[in-house]
Parts: sequence; structure tokens; C-alpha cells
Amino acid sequence: MQMHALGPGSAWHRFTIGAMLLRCGVAIILLAALMSRPVQAAHGFALHGDLKYPPDFTHFDYVNPDAPRGGTLTLANPDRRTSFDKFNPFTLKGIPAPALTALMFESLLLSSADETASAYGLLAEDVVVAPDGLSVTFRIRPQARFQNGDPVLASDVKYSYDMLMSKAANPGYRSMCVDVKSVTVVDDRTVRFDFKQRNNELPLIVGSLPVFSRKWTASVPFEKLTFEPPIASGPYRIERYDAGRGITYMRDPRYWGNDLAVRRGTFNFERVVYRLYKDETARLEAFKAGEFDAIVEYKAKSWAKSYVGDRFEEEELLRTEFPHRNGAGMQGFVMNMRKPLFVDVRVRQAMLLALDFEWLNRQLFYGAYRRLDSWFSNSELAASSTFDGRPGPGELKLLEPLRSQLDPAVFGPAVVMPSTDPPRSLRDNLRQARELLAKAGWTYRDGALRNAKGEPFEFEFLDDGGAMSRVITTYVRNLEKLGIVAHQRTMDYALYQKRLEDFDFDMVSIRFSDSQSPGNELRDRFHSEAATTPGSDNLFGLKSPVVDKLVDHVLRAGTRKELVDAGRALDRVLMHGYYVIPNWYSAYHRVAYRSELRYPERLPAFYTAEGWVLGMWWHGGAQRPAPAGSARAAQAGRGGG
Repeated sequence: MQMHALGPGSAWHRFTIGAMLLRCGVAIILLAALMSRPVQAAHGFALHGDLKYPPDFTHFDYVNPDAPRGGTLTLANPDRRTSFDKFNPFTLKGIPAPALTALMFESLLLSSADETASAYGLLAEDVVVAPDGLSVTFRIRPQARFQNGDPVLASDVKYSYDMLMSKAANPGYRSMCVDVKSVTVVDDRTVRFDFKQRNNELPLIVGSLPVFSRKWTASVPFEKLTFEPPIASGPYRIERYDAGRGITYMRDPRYWGNDLAVRRGTFNFERVVYRLYKDETARLEAFKAGEFDAIVEYKAKSWAKSYVGDRFEEEELLRTEFPHRNGAGMQGFVMNMRKPLFVDVRVRQAMLLALDFEWLNRQLFYGAYRRLDSWFSNSELAASSTFDGRPGPGELKLLEPLRSQLDPAVFGPAVVMPSTDPPRSLRDNLRQARELLAKAGWTYRDGALRNAKGEPFEFEFLDDGGAMSRVITTYVRNLEKLGIVAHQRTMDYALYQKRLEDFDFDMVSIRFSDSQSPGNELRDRFHSEAATTPGSDNLFGLKSPVVDKLVDHVLRAGTRKELVDAGRALDRVLMHGYYVIPNWYSAYHRVAYRSELRYPERLPAFYTAEGWVLGMWWHGGAQRPAPAGSARAAQAGRGGG
């Protein structure tokens, strides 16, 4: 592979706000109990409860602190991108190289993967939250260094913040930090963030923001950075690259954080190589041919049928399902309410009834999935997790003042996903959908479903050609039985992303990132202001004062119980709004890998498979079986569940 070489001053997944929060943690700071305690420095903070790890801890429990360093980890496209055109993952325009954020950019705090809402100092050696919760102060470690040798200073933290809040950056950052009042450089190593109002998650948000040197943008404006290597503080630098074929990262021999407790046992490979393939078939065949080391599989059919051959039989390649406790989040078909077609809630509910999950799971997914019934599925924040599905006292306290603005159904049982298991059938669901559509003014005549003006019910389903294509095709066929015409439009990944950023679509399949302790990312996803902000997560075009208030309740929650009550109330209202057609989830990560790769015996509780392989695996040692009760070898002919 012909690649460009980069010198010692160099620095480097498609960046999303949700992904950053998952990587950096969804909680850090601001215990309500601090209101009655003197201000003091700490090595980390828990949003609710106490920190698991003491100040003198030596490593996280889910890493191997003695993992050997060395060797090369070769991976493939982590998503649908087949090329990249920049090294700046923080702007909207263009496609960044894979793994830039994870390998090169560090933050003041780093989350623990076995706590729901705790984080510990990375660039920062201590953290102080004011008793009134209106500011947080970070003290930067004296040994923290950028890859060019410069110390990481408080002024760099402020500069990075200012760039991320500028119009040149992804607007999601501004949405997350809307309640940050100012950033003050107290001295060379001390920086203070002041807040407009008390928001329990704000110290987490600002503590998880990436930090980079102002020298990175000394000669090129932030929004015009392309292949200027980042000047950051992470463990890797860019060694060489070919924008159309791949990139190689080399572990920085001068990396400043090797001895930190939060870094022991992590980033163990001397080099990390990404090779980019043009499609999923080519990528899978390349893995089976030995061109790269590990692959995370999201398609149940591929997992059940395609991971076979001599290399698997000889155990040169292994396939394992690793359990996780991640909140399932939401994956589904989003209806854009900026389009008049989807404004009526009865229309959106009818669209949900046309999806036959049971048939899909049986015929296409090999029984691998569970149905999503919440924005917080697989979590205690799901409204459906109450014993009878009805709002409890804590939820009612938040919902009652809003009763006049809510559908009375919100105060009843949680929304139940339609089923086609006997005695129900798809025919029954479509009959119910037809009744809802008729009430909304849509009736079948002249060979199509039409409104009072005679206009047909017709829309475009935007697709990037990924694993959902065959599911969309099946769904479109079901809609045809209602007289609805859905045009499945497949396009290049870059154009697809651009149309999403501009809200230029009718319906699209989207996976929203997970969080064990949701916070400010909800503003970017559901708040009315985000509905008119290009590039935001509010793809639905949702503008609801009720939802805005409930999001605020989530952000102001001072205890875990308050967070659960607010999360359930928000979830209940969102589900009764039918803004998305929920899909499905798996409680396992499916990973195939070379037998010489090793992973820690204890799995994290909350993790992404890609990030775990990249950050905590290593080469070498005798192969051992998967730890009992934590992972399972996958059998050919069946999918993960």
C-alpha cells in the first residue's frame, strides 16, 4: 500500500457527539452532597453515589495491567466510510480518518467502564466542583504533553473549548454546552468553567471535551483543516496514510501518560492500521483471507452463515459473543416531521404497525434480536421497566403539571410494540393501520392511498446501502399493502451524511448512541432549538415544549432516583409521540478475531466492541478459553442474541 509518511510532529471513526460521550463517559461530577461539604480536590467524581476506585488505585479492574506492548493491530472500516478527506473530526464538512478521536485526542477526565456515571482524571490531576454547583475547576497534570513536546496548559483547554463552540465546529458541541457561561484560565495549569445555571452533568460534559494545541490551527483556520496532523496529547501519532485506502498509527514512544492508573493496560499495540474496503462483502472476505485481525459483525445472517471455512475450523480465526450491559438506546426508522406527510401522530402510529418484527427476526435474523420498546431499552430508565408499565409517583410528579398538553394515554400503560405472534397477524396490524390512516384523512382510491386533495401517500426512504437495505425492502412491501409508495433511495455514504445534516430526507434508518446516564446529548436530540440546527441529532424535527421541560428535568436530576423518574417520564412521552419506528437490539457484541489476539479476563460492563478491541486487547500468550459466564464461543448456523 502506497502511503504518505509523516514526521515526529504529527498527530488522529466518524465523530458524533453521542460517540464522544460514550467514549469519555456519561458522568463525572457534582454530587448533591457537595452542597454541605467544603470544596476539595478529588481524583474523580461520581454523578450519583461514590466513586468505586480510591485515589491510590493502580488500574481499572477490566484491563490487564501486565498486558505486553507491541505488535500491529490491523482493522477494517469501522462503519460505511470507504475513504476520508481530513484529520479534523470536529467539523461537519468532510469525512475524518477512522479512530482519530480515540487514538489521538484526550480530555480532562476519562470515564470508568464499570460504573454508570463516574470518571477519573486523565489530563487533569484533580477536579473541584463549587458547593453551589455553578463552576468546576480542573488542575492539569504537570507531566501532560502534546506530541510536539509542549506542555498541556490551561490556555490550551480554553482554546480548544472556544474552537468547539465556534460556528466552524459541529453544532452538537454548542448544544451540549449551552449552559456554560465562561471559561477562565486561573493560572498555567488551572482552568475554571462557570455555568449559567446548575446542571448536574455539565462538569462531565466539559471534562470530556477533547483538548488540542492552538499550534494545530496556527496557519490554517479550524474549519479548513484537512490533512494537517493534529497536535494532541493521545498515545498515538499518524505514521502514514492514503486517503483512499487506509491509515497507520504508531504508538508515540514519548507518550506522557504511560504510568497513569487510567491508562495502565490500555492501547497495547505498537501500531494500529486501518484498511478501507469498498463494501461489506469485500471486507468480510478480506478478513477470512487474513488481511486484518478483528471484525465486529452487526448482521445476524452474516454471523450465522458467513463466518465459516478452514481458518475457523482450524481455530486460526475465532468467533465469540461478548455480553454487555449497555443501555440499548434506540435504533429505528425516523420520520421527518418537517415533511407535512408525517405531522399527524396517527400516520406515524400506522407506519409503526406496518413493521413485522417477528417475521424479520425469524426469517432474516435467526432469532438474534429483542424488540426495542423504549428510548432507554435494557435500562432502568425505560418507561416499560415499571412493574405494570404505568407511571409511578416520581413520574406523575413531573407529568401532572403538563397534563393539559399531553395525550391522556401517556398516563396509562407504556406503549406496547405491535406483534404478529398468534393470535395476532400482520393482516390485523395493517387493518388497524388503515383505520388510523382513514382518521387522519388518508383513504384508498384510484389505485393509491390518497388525502382529500387526491395526493398520493408517497415518500423516499433514504439508505446508505448498509445492512438495513433488505429490511427496508421488506418494510416497503408491507407499506404497499396499505397503498403507500415508498421509494428506497440508496446513495454514497458522504452524500447520505450531508443530506442527514441538512434534514433533507423523508424517512431514514438511524442508530442513536447509548448512554447509561443521559444528559446534555438529549438537548441535541430532542430540544426544539436543535430542530432548526443543521447537523443536530433532532432528525425528527421535534418541537415540543413538554419534551423540552422533561429534558431539563433529566439534566437537573440530583440523585439516581430523580434521574430514573425523569428519564421514564421523558421516555413515556416520546414513545407516545411515535417519532420513530423502533427496531431491535442484541445484548451481545459479536466479534471474530485472530487466535493470537488476547483480551482481559474480566469484561467491562459498558463498552463498544470496537473501542474495547482497540483500547484493551493485545498480542501474545497461550490461547485460553473464554471466561466462564462472560463470553461464549459462537456456533456456526446461529446468530447472537
